[in-house]
Amino acid sequence: MDMMIILQMVLASVGGAALYTLIGIAPGTDETAVLAPVTIALVLVGVSPYVILSFFIAAIVAKKLTDSIPVAIAGIPGGVMSAPMVEHAMVLKTHGLPDQSIKKMSSGSVIGTLVSIPVSFLIANLIIPYADEISEYAGLIFFLGAIFLALMTKNKILSLAIIIPFALLIQGLRHLYWGLEIVPSDVTVFVSFFLGITIGPIVFKLFELLNNDYRKNLPGLGNKEISLKSPRKVKGFPNPFKILTKKETASSAFGSFIGAITFFLSPVGMTVFLGEFLTRHIKDPVQRASRAISTMDGLTNAAYISGTLVPLIAIGLPLSPMAIGPAAGLFNAPPVFTPEHNIHHLLSMGEIMTATIIGAIIAIIITFYVTIKYASQICAFVFKYIPHEALIGLFAGLVVMLAFMDAGWINIFGTMLIALVSGLLHKNGVNYGVLFMILYAAPWLLSVMS
Repeated sequence: MDMMIILQMVLASVGGAALYTLIGIAPGTDETAVLAPVTIALVLVGVSPYVILSFFIAAIVAKKLTDSIPVAIAGIPGGVMSAPMVEHAMVLKTHGLPDQSIKKMSSGSVIGTLVSIPVSFLIANLIIPYADEISEYAGLIFFLGAIFLALMTKNKILSLAIIIPFALLIQGLRHLYWGLEIVPSDVTVFVSFFLGITIGPIVFKLFELLNNDYRKNLPGLGNKEISLKSPRKVKGFPNPFKILTKKETASSAFGSFIGAITFFLSPVGMTVFLGEFLTRHIKDPVQRASRAISTMDGLTNAAYISGTLVPLIAIGLPLSPMAIGPAAGLFNAPPVFTPEHNIHHLLSMGEIMTATIIGAIIAIIITFYVTIKYASQICAFVFKYIPHEALIGLFAGLVVMLAFMDAGWINIFGTMLIALVSGLLHKNGVNYGVLFMILYAAPWLLSVMS
């Protein structure tokens, strides 16, 4: 690894941290929808795997640091993973402490990053001796993973019932493309189907709005007024260990450790369960809310980082909710990355560690400082001048472009079909993770059935 590559990694990390600092503040930006398309696009244009990994780690750390800002100020989740923290953040806001809420969550996120990186490498080392056996049964593992995640969703029966039909839809489209000779028989369309799942709820909602009766019955909300409190000035570089109390630091570190070792479970589920479990004994509402949000933010960051690093280092297959979602491009972005040829195979453990540390440190230095010092100003700018719809439109356009690159014009409609079905299922309680697991398990499942 020469100095030019390291310089590129540093620049990519700065770019990732800056970009996802703004995106993280935008309300309602789903982690998979905003991270996966950009990562896959970087892979497909031939960016160095060192640079891609540094960019991704910086992006996820920055995204998790800043999605606490709209939660604290307006009670609006900055992403899916920040939704469980809304209730506690609103307690602090009611007591006139939104700035404290931002500081507590961001500090917890920093601790989650610092704890999860060494723990992830330790867990990966323990798993490596069994990597070949795990890879051999990858199809079965993905199928069992779909069943496991289905049992954890709101609509368990539908989630279980849809596994085989959704696999038939995916493989049916692939065989259609092969039969029409749109793609060679040795090419498997994957990227666009994956992204179709990520934008499913958006596409389904847009098609619902084409129904005139449905559109007329929607309530009119008008303009929403958001009041921003003048922030206190912060001198020097903020210290997360001084922002948090000793008990909050310990709770956040413990939550981060648990989040890292349970990387294969649902991050949302673990965040809600552990955040409430570790704080339900605290009587004072402000102390309980402060402890809960710092613990939850640490756990979510740790779950995202370990869910990426452990499968990437030890196995090379996306065997976690994080790896099959936002980080999928690091594992599978044909024709550049495939399950048999991705960052796991191209980079050594030391190189992965270097890229991870560079990305994480730069994101913490830039985003943590900016978050603590300029949170309210940035939030006001995003709310005023960056429409949520513009961000969603940008990523939807990127999906259309990648669908065309995958298999031409017909695949745009194939991807739209995947998105419509995924959106309908998601609306009725089927988790993203189930659909992603089916996508990976589909070839094995249909080969067994045939």
